[in-house]
Amino acid sequence: MNLDELANRYLDGQASAEEVLQLDHLLRTQAASRRHFADLANLDSALAEQAAGWEPQPLSKPAPAKPLRTAPSRLCLAAAATIAVLITSAWWWQSSTHIYATVARGIGLTEFPQGMEIYRKHYSIQSGTVEFITARGARVVIEAPASFQFASAQLLHLKQGRLAADVPPAAKGFTVITPTGKAVDLGTKFGVDVPADGQAEIHVFQGEVIAQSDKGGKRQSLRDGEAYSLQSGAGAAREIRSAAFIQPDEMQALQAALTSGQRARSDAAIAALRQDESLIALLDFEEETLPSGTFRMTQGRWPGSRAPEFVHVGDHMKLTAGGNGRSWPQLTLAAWVRLDRLGQPYQSLYHTDGWDEDKPGQVHWMINRDSTMRLALKHNTLAPGAVEKQGFPDSLTPVLPEQGRWVHLAVVYDAPAATVRFYLNGRFDKETRQATAHPALLGPAQIGNWNSKDRKLSGRVDELILLGRAMTDDEIRALFDAGNPYH
Repeated sequence: MNLDELANRYLDGQASAEEVLQLDHLLRTQAASRRHFADLANLDSALAEQAAGWEPQPLSKPAPAKPLRTAPSRLCLAAAATIAVLITSAWWWQSSTHIYATVARGIGLTEFPQGMEIYRKHYSIQSGTVEFITARGARVVIEAPASFQFASAQLLHLKQGRLAADVPPAAKGFTVITPTGKAVDLGTKFGVDVPADGQAEIHVFQGEVIAQSDKGGKRQSLRDGEAYSLQSGAGAAREIRSAAFIQPDEMQALQAALTSGQRARSDAAIAALRQDESLIALLDFEEETLPSGTFRMTQGRWPGSRAPEFVHVGDHMKLTAGGNGRSWPQLTLAAWVRLDRLGQPYQSLYHTDGWDEDKPGQVHWMINRDSTMRLALKHNTLAPGAVEKQGFPDSLTPVLPEQGRWVHLAVVYDAPAATVRFYLNGRFDKETRQATAHPALLGPAQIGNWNSKDRKLSGRVDELILLGRAMTDDEIRALFDAGNPYH
């Protein structure tokens, strides 16, 4: 009987006393056998942890232990003790020298160069995104801020951060341990989000994942399009945020843009815009002091940059600009947006406080349930012949949040010309004419939630611009080209 057969019988608890002695002899005399046995033992341990209890079976009364025969038992016990010592030694040796993953690319950071080998070590990153390929071929993208440690090629502890995994069949069983539970892959693409405060979440993009909360939480099978919050003791289903995770196939485009100097071109364009006398507000969210509100700061569209993220109903950022009773005959609103999902009925981008009868021109900018844009101004009316779904100007082309990409949204309002013009990713999309066109009225407003009931925002916003003039088609196109993170 060879080493594999002996080891498998031993790990399955089926080895006879003679077979245990044969295995003991191999491990004592052959270093290669010891290393191979440690691999098999680690794999057996991981699989046992993942499979235990997943398909509950009726408990049977345990059979009474058979008395050990005296002489062989002593030999067997001695051999087993030796094997235990060898396993511990081999595990320690393997943990400190074995390569669990390799860095495929790191963007927005320098501490993870391409090709870097990852061992059993704790890592922490404050900015940027890094992609690993595990020893079994799983592609894992981790987004800062993050704190993590590979315990093996199949086991990753994620204390904080956001992770997207693409797991091939060879790596089936890849497991992510979080502070409030774990996710066990059964052949899939999935994401794990561990905020600094709050419960970890699992989002399944494709395939199946087993989720289990700590402290007695039951195992939960999650499939395509499902998400789960790992609350201690009891998990809970939640809305999936499919675009909240940077996927492995997005990394190459982000890296190419940074390498080509796209970030510098974007910074130059923003610096020029800050000199525009018509600028009302420009938020790139890089300042330490940010407007108040309820939001989570995450990575912006550039690895290493920052952007607010809105997840729950009520999440918002307050913004007071362009107020003091001043009205704006022309107004351009623009922002980079990464929507996690479509909300019902609206996703709120920018809403002035209130929708008051005595305040014509109050501005509400949002995404509709069909993922088109809308710009509504209080008491404005459509021109005769304008065909709109609900009486407000809407864009024509959906913003396609399911693609999981940053998109550039812009709308240009011109009261004297009585027009609303929509732009998606720098391209003109649609113009709606107005019969009544009040000057825009700004002032206190919110990015994100409005009304706390029917309008939320699920996603991130970067580089929000309010400009008190109508930008031209060429200017909108140039703004997109300069800021596009996928060039």
